[in-house]
Amino acid sequence: MKTLEEQMAFYAAYHQDARNKATHFIGVPAIMLSLFIPLAWLRLELGGVAISAAMLFAAAVLVYYFLLDVPLALAMLLITGILVLAGERIAGQGAARGWVWFGVLFVGGWILQLVGHVFEGRKPALADNLFQIFVAPIFLCAELAFALGYKPELHADMQQRALRMRQK
Repeated sequence: MKTLEEQMAFYAAYHQDARNKATHFIGVPAIMLSLFIPLAWLRLELGGVAISAAMLFAAAVLVYYFLLDVPLALAMLLITGILVLAGERIAGQGAARGWVWFGVLFVGGWILQLVGHVFEGRKPALADNLFQIFVAPIFLCAELAFALGYKPELHADMQQRALRMRQK
């Protein structure tokens, strides 16, 4: 498994423009929320507790985040929990409303991200590594944490590595 710095550097190499990052701060959560809506309809009951596919998918991704960095994973646990809850609530409004919300959030989120990459002048990271779809949320969380002074050495190392990757 690649380290947090390696994952972040690869993603950062495609995300240096502030406008691109700004579009991702809206687009990535919108896409995450959109996916949690149909996943909320897939449910099973375990010991009298309803568990949705949204919860299971979120838990699997969060396990990966905890392997990368516990404090960032805790922040992502809060963010992801809110998005799963919102997805569950939207899904509870019925299929017609749920699919409309899904479409608006999913398509709108991707449009925002693609516009951001026009500003960046570089294709999305997932075009070279599809796994970057899972790195995007924790990268954005890390960007906020870096702005607050969290792990400045990691931030500097990640940025240096990302800039070297862009020059190749």
